[in-house]
Amino acid sequence: MKNQSFIILLSILLSQTVLGQDLKEVNYKEGNQALKGLMSSNSGESLPGVLILPAWKGIDQEAIDAAKNLEKQGYIAFIADIYGVGNTPKDNSESSKLSSQYKKDYQSYQKRIQAGIDELKKAGATKVAVIGYCFGGTGALEAARGGLPVEGVVCIHGSLGKAADRANGEIKTKVLVEHPADDAGVKPEDYDALVKEFRDGKADWQIITYSDSKHTFTNPESADYNPVMAKRAWNHTLMFLQEILK
Repeated sequence: MKNQSFIILLSILLSQTVLGQDLKEVNYKEGNQALKGLMSSNSGESLPGVLILPAWKGIDQEAIDAAKNLEKQGYIAFIADIYGVGNTPKDNSESSKLSSQYKKDYQSYQKRIQAGIDELKKAGATKVAVIGYCFGGTGALEAARGGLPVEGVVCIHGSLGKAADRANGEIKTKVLVEHPADDAGVKPEDYDALVKEFRDGKADWQIITYSDSKHTFTNPESADYNPVMAKRAWNHTLMFLQEILK
């Protein structure tokens, strides 16, 4: 009987621990589009917040792991839904098409990011930063370009370029770019143009380049995963967030 009671108590404690680590679904909107993001369980507290912009397939395990880790660091974390309910791409082809649309229509992308920022503030976030992976890394740069109300942005293996007809403007927020040295999707001229954009915009910026790293070097599910460089990049992210948010 005692053993049975102990097992019941242990299972309750374990379930509470698991639930405490779960992210909560948040239904919200941008315009007429229904969105569904994931929020850390410490929402409602007065804490700094981090908006996570996922890669081109939508909310994925890398974004979820980042949110849980950020919660442990004392941040309210929210994974934004960029595409909207019913629009999750089914394969790489659809992911490429959808993400390309938002890169081209960057103003719509900025509005979706702003909607995520608004949800974080509703959840109690005192200050907000944006981090993004791949397509989301491009979004982090768009948050800076659009002058969205954040303390800083982190672009993690994102596309660096923008349309040639877009003028360089002032960039008021702090920027960290975590760039894989062997990213075949980033042209040298895009890298150089980004540096010029930062200089023209009088930005507080830094680019950290990681050796022996291809495009998705931070994602454990990718063939490009480089655990050593991924750990360094995450530590650089945490150091940057600590500086700008705490």
